[in-house]
Amino acid sequence: MTDNELLQAIYHDTQELNKRVSNIENNIADLKLTLENEIRVNIQRVAEGHLDLSRNLHEAMKPSNEVEMLAIKVRALESEIRELKRKIS
Repeated sequence: MTDNELLQAIYHDTQELNKRVSNIENNIADLKLTLENEIRVNIQRVAEGHLDLSRNLHEAMKPSNEVEMLAIKVRALESEIRELKRKIS
């Protein structure tokens, strides 16, 4: 193989590598755009939906919590009434 042929082979290989690198760069740019425009937005939507569900659950459980607190207060009052009745009798 002559020097000229060797230089041509190296040049050809370099051109092929440049094409491949260019394709990889284009693929990476496409991935970045997809991440930025689609995936990030969809994740944000899911997160917002999760927050709404969490708020709704908290609101739905609020009456239950209030009922529990009232039940505790009623039990305490019942105990106090029993104690007062015992003292009176």
